[in-house]
Amino acid sequence: MEVQAKAKWVRTSPSKVRLVARTLRDLPVSEALVACSFMPKAAARDVAKVIRSAQANAENNFNLVKDDLVIKDIRVEPGPMLKRGQPRAMGRLFSIFKRTSHITAIVEDRPGVVKRRTAALPRAPQPAASRPTPAAAAAARAAAALTPATTESDEPVAPARPKKEKAKAQPAPTASKAPAEGKKTEAKKTQAKKKDDGKKDTKEKKSK
Repeated sequence: MEVQAKAKWVRTSPSKVRLVARTLRDLPVSEALVACSFMPKAAARDVAKVIRSAQANAENNFNLVKDDLVIKDIRVEPGPMLKRGQPRAMGRLFSIFKRTSHITAIVEDRPGVVKRRTAALPRAPQPAASRPTPAAAAAARAAAALTPATTESDEPVAPARPKKEKAKAQPAPTASKAPAEGKKTEAKKTQAKKKDDGKKDTKEKKSK
């Protein structure tokens, strides 16, 4: 479907507008607008306005998708000319023609013509072994769908580790052993006293 927009009495000569219109035919609307924004010519601004108007007419009035629109044609026709003069050599009047132009932009929808841009940076190549085949991936999905969800009771329980036997605590000394130890200490004291008495007797005998 064709949709058009017009801009009349544009204060630019038709020859200058045709230079811009010639480069934009058969381009997608999005690319044509980008091209107009980078053109150094002043007529590119006027042409971009007409293209945007045609795009808005197609989108709002005819419910067309703006991404599928392509510029079919841009017609430039001469408009009324303003005649002015400028005195120059020998006081003579030299004519100045201020030309105008009528710009008509025609867009139409062409689904599938506009190519979507791919990612700017391609992905790094992966080893072939790590890439599963489509059949293997489909089989894995089917197996995952058939297996029921695991619960706490279904999960395998790890075997319990054997506990190390703690060292048996030695029993506290009973009251029966206490008197025996006391007797041993007393016997040692008596032996020590006897040795001291024997040493004293020998000293006294020597002194005599």
